[in-house]
Amino acid sequence: MRIALISETFLPKIDGIVNTLCHLLQHLARRGHTSLLLAPNGGPAQYASTQVIGFPTVPFPLYPELRLVTGIPAAIAHLKRFAPDIVHVINPVWLGVAGLWRARSLGLPTVASYHTDVPGFAARWGLRIAVEPLRSYLRWIHNQADLNLCPSHATQLDLQAHGFERVKVWSRGVDAERFHPQQHSAAWRHKLTDGHPDAPLLLFAGRLAPEKRIEWLRAALDALPQARLAIVGDGPSRPALERVFSDGRTVFTGYLRGDDLARAYAAADVFIFPGANETFGNVVLEAMASGLPVVAARSGGVLDFVSDGVSGLLFDPEDIASLVAATRRIVADRDLARRLSREARAIAESRRWEAVLDGLLDDYAHVIAKAGVRAGRAPALAGRQMAGSG
Repeated sequence: MRIALISETFLPKIDGIVNTLCHLLQHLARRGHTSLLLAPNGGPAQYASTQVIGFPTVPFPLYPELRLVTGIPAAIAHLKRFAPDIVHVINPVWLGVAGLWRARSLGLPTVASYHTDVPGFAARWGLRIAVEPLRSYLRWIHNQADLNLCPSHATQLDLQAHGFERVKVWSRGVDAERFHPQQHSAAWRHKLTDGHPDAPLLLFAGRLAPEKRIEWLRAALDALPQARLAIVGDGPSRPALERVFSDGRTVFTGYLRGDDLARAYAAADVFIFPGANETFGNVVLEAMASGLPVVAARSGGVLDFVSDGVSGLLFDPEDIASLVAATRRIVADRDLARRLSREARAIAESRRWEAVLDGLLDDYAHVIAKAGVRAGRAPALAGRQMAGSG
C-alpha cells in the first residue's frame, strides 16, 4: 500500500500520539509499505522508511502545545504528488482537515484517528463555553472520514454518544521486552529516590500539562511521609509543579526515552496516573509491563486494561482522597502489591504492538477495498495491497 499520514504533531515533541506514530512508521517499514508523513517542522527528514515533510507552524490559541501548520497549499501539493492508496489523518485539527478535504476531492479513501479529549480538557480548564463548539467541530471533521479510529472502548462510546460515525477501536500496544521488571537498577533506584532507596517510590510519567492533574500527587506524598516521588517527563506545567513539590522529596527527571525510561519504571514501587480524561494512557501500559501496580482514575481509556483489584486500583476520578487511599493501600500491603504487579505484567504481555498495528493495516485494506467497490476498481487496488503487504 501507499499510505499518506498527516499528523498535527511529531518529533521532537514527545507524547502518546508521537509514540504511537513512531511505532506505526517502524511497522510500515517492516511490512514493506510505502509511506509519507506530513507534519509540523522540527523533526527528522525521514523516520524508519517514511519520508517526513515538515511545515512551519503557529501555536493553537486554546492549547499552545498544539502547533497549527501554516503551509497548507504546499502540504496538499505533496499529498497529490505522492498519489496514495489511503490517507490517514491523525488527531485532525487544521493540517489534517485540509488533507482530508483534498483526499476526498481526489476520491481517495480516508481514515481519521481521534487521540485527545480536547472538549474534556476544555471543561477542566474552566472553558465550558468552548466544550460544545469544540465537540461540534471535531464531529464535523471526523464524520467526513470513511473510518474513524479511537484508542479505547470508553472513548468509542463517548464519541458515538455525541454523534461521531463509523467509529472503531484502534488500541495501543507496548514493547514488553524493553519495559520489563528485569530493567530494575539499584543505581536508578538511588537516583530517583534522591539517595533514599529504602523509601517507597511513587512514579508518574508523561506530559507535564494541566490536564494530567499531577498536582494531585502532592496529597499522596503528604499522606506517606516516608515516601519519595519521581516525575518523569516535561511540559508547560513543570515550573508550577516544581513549586508544588519543592520540599526535597521529589525528583524531576525531564524526558526519558528507551532503556532509561524502562529503568525508571522498574525502579519504582507504584505508578500513579491522576488524569481523568485520557483516551488511552500509553504510559500506564508501559508501567504495567514493567511490573508496577497502578493507581488510575475510574474513567477513560485505562479501563480497557486496568481492572480494579486485579491489575491495579481505581479511584473516584473527582476525589483526591480516593487516590490517596488507593496509593496508601498498595504501599502498606506488599502481598497486594505483588499480586497486582504479576497481573499487570501478564496483561501487558498480551498487548503487543505487532498485533495492534497489523490490525490497523487490515483496517486500511478494508477501507481501500470498500472505496474500490464504490469506484469500480476493487481488483486493481486489492492487487496493490497484496503486493505491499510484506
